[in-house]
Amino acid sequence: MSSNNDHVIVPMTQRSTSVPSGTSTSDLKTCTEGAVLSFRNLSYREKWQTGFPLRRKTFEREILSNANGIMNPGLNAIMDPQDGSRSLLLDVLAARKDPRGLSGEILINGAPQPANFRCNSGYVPQIDMVVDTVNVRENVEFSAALRLPMTVTSDERRRRINEVLKLLGLDKVENSKPISKEDRKRTAIAMELITDHRILFLDEPTTGLDSSTAHDVILLLQWMSKQGRTIIFSINRPQSIFRLFDSLTLVAKGKVLFHGPAQDALEYFKLAGYHHEPYNNPADFFLDVINGDSSAVILGEEEEDHEDNEHKELFKRENQVTEKLAEFYAQSSLYNNTRGALDQLSGEQRVQSVSAFQEITCVTSFWHQLRWIIWRSFKGFLWATMIQVSVMLAMVVGNIFRVLRNDCIEVQSRHEHTSGYYRELPYFFGKLVSELVPRRLFPSILFTIISYSIAGVITGVKGSFTMVFTVLMLDYSASSLTLSVGTGENALTVPTLIVDLYFRFMLFFSGLSLFFGTQMSKIPWIQYFSIPHYGFMALQHNEFWGQNFCSELNGTEISHCQNYV
Repeated sequence: MSSNNDHVIVPMTQRSTSVPSGTSTSDLKTCTEGAVLSFRNLSYREKWQTGFPLRRKTFEREILSNANGIMNPGLNAIMDPQDGSRSLLLDVLAARKDPRGLSGEILINGAPQPANFRCNSGYVPQIDMVVDTVNVRENVEFSAALRLPMTVTSDERRRRINEVLKLLGLDKVENSKPISKEDRKRTAIAMELITDHRILFLDEPTTGLDSSTAHDVILLLQWMSKQGRTIIFSINRPQSIFRLFDSLTLVAKGKVLFHGPAQDALEYFKLAGYHHEPYNNPADFFLDVINGDSSAVILGEEEEDHEDNEHKELFKRENQVTEKLAEFYAQSSLYNNTRGALDQLSGEQRVQSVSAFQEITCVTSFWHQLRWIIWRSFKGFLWATMIQVSVMLAMVVGNIFRVLRNDCIEVQSRHEHTSGYYRELPYFFGKLVSELVPRRLFPSILFTIISYSIAGVITGVKGSFTMVFTVLMLDYSASSLTLSVGTGENALTVPTLIVDLYFRFMLFFSGLSLFFGTQMSKIPWIQYFSIPHYGFMALQHNEFWGQNFCSELNGTEISHCQNYV
């Protein structure tokens, strides 16, 4: 963002209102030029594999089929009957899907979507990523520090943060942590607006909000769209806020059933043979028609098979209605007008708009990102809670081992009861550094000193240092593994599954040397893939080295001790 850009300063007279009051149209300055996002013949195919590793079969299906449309500056809503098509289309347009399954073209002002489109557009996910250990201003500061070019001065960045907070009505709660759902949603939007994006995507912005709060959020988005921003969002059953939409896109089973002005949708469905009752909400009416469970549905034929169960009939009706509406839309004047506008956009060359759109890039350096990630990780850290948990856990573990006797059988018991916005690289190292001192070093020292003092194990300077270092390395290795797996994967389920399976494996094959010596003597090497194994072996060596647990026997006969481990 260059320093000569015009910014909007909006007085927020009331905290509960999203649209600024007392501001005339002439007082408003457009902070961005309008951006037109268009897509032609857009399809998306996904692949998956099933079967055993050596006999896997690959399957492929089309989940988005030949979508065409134009998203102009304004409120552009995407709706579907709960089959995931709306979020899929939104993610494809926002370049959040694997491009290998994508075909067709997406244009910005008539030019191909730039490679750095993610940096040039805002995206607010359904589950907000606002960190609740820092306050509202600090969340926005973090976004500004990583997403604004490093040429922007501190004063300019601070001014921009103040403007965005005031724009979204967050200036009164900027020093409070975002606890309420409305504040979290507003904060998530503020973090995306910090770079003056001309296109903003939102996935289910009203989900989890009450009707009043949802209305305020949509009013806020509408006001932002009137400044020239293109707001594209998915939404489910908007009810009264439907009248605020400028454009509506209805999708079902990967097919576009309607795309055009929202106020023309009722007349369009009437032409298709579906009549709207005055008391019925238009958005509910559209989705009921697509689902096939509305009294307004007219299929043109009587149902003949009355013996099918209700679910099969509903599924059959839904498929029939979807196919009928998709075919009707493909032959409608709305579709023809859209195709004509797409041809016109493709032929135009808007060099000035495109070059301006590509100004914002991800330009922060590795060390800059690392510094801010460490800063946020330390901010709001619950030191008191960490100390309390470490002390309580250490006392429990110490008292458990305090009752153990120093003979051969008790040594066996001891052994069996022990258990234990940026690039990927700076994020990994930033989290690693922030984990080292507050979350790993201090808890490891507290835990080791308290638990081992109560348990009555060998102390001394060398032994104590070895215990602390071993517990610290064990803790740090496990957390580093989790961070590395999570950093390398975009999907949440994949790293969760990998880490869960590996940690179960590590706990099972951690330190049971007697078990491996008797029950699994043929594969003793498998225990060396377990991180806790090395920690347990180090602690065992530190505790038992040089001790004789069968005092009645001399050193040459120690191997004949009963229950020798």
